[in-house]
Parts: sequence; structure tokens; C-alpha cells
Amino acid sequence: MGLSTHVLDTAHGRPAAGMGWSLFRIEADGTRTLLKRGVTNADGRGSEGMLLGYEELEIARYQLVYQVAAYFRAQGVALPDPAFLDEVTLAFGIADTTQHYHVPLLCAPFSYTTYRGS
Repeated sequence: MGLSTHVLDTAHGRPAAGMGWSLFRIEADGTRTLLKRGVTNADGRGSEGMLLGYEELEIARYQLVYQVAAYFRAQGVALPDPAFLDEVTLAFGIADTTQHYHVPLLCAPFSYTTYRGS
């Protein structure tokens, strides 16, 4: 399968359509390599469906960085400057490239949660 994401705007009770995201692989020396960048679709999912297909997955550490403040400002939410949550960075590991890794983000202007989905 691969790696996928789904972002839900819990403040408004809907998918977070139009949120920017970036996917990085964390190298052994700690540097980040940008793999992909995009914007969530109308359903709050990665614009291409899978962020990485199974053939692209590597056993490695990764980071997904979501542009939370920019998204909520675009929704008309008045945020302080600087915003409490500007970017949300989720750091996770992929240990088995034969499994599907789904990384949901549920967010509001002042909180977020995540889990390994299916």
C-alpha cells in the first residue's frame, strides 16, 4: 500500500481542504530530505492519494509537516501573531515496508492529535 494522510479540521467539523504539507525523510546524520510537498484535497487527504507508494517506502524515520496556522487563517479564523500552532510536525518511523502506514491529523487552532490509522 504505502503512506497516506488525512487531515480533519475539528474546529469546524470537516476535512481540512487546502492545508499545505511537506514530507521529509530523516537521514542517519539527522538532516531532513524533502520527498514531497502538496496541499490536501477536498476530502482532507494528500492531493495524490498515497504520499508514497509501497515501492517508494524505505525503512526510515520520516516527518510530516502541516501548515496549520496558514490553513486556519485562510478559513477566516483570527489567530494571534505568532500563532500558538504554526506548523505541526509529526515524526514517525516506518519499520516494515510491506505494511500500510496511515497518518491522520485532527487539528484546531490550539490543539491537535494523531494516531496510526489503517
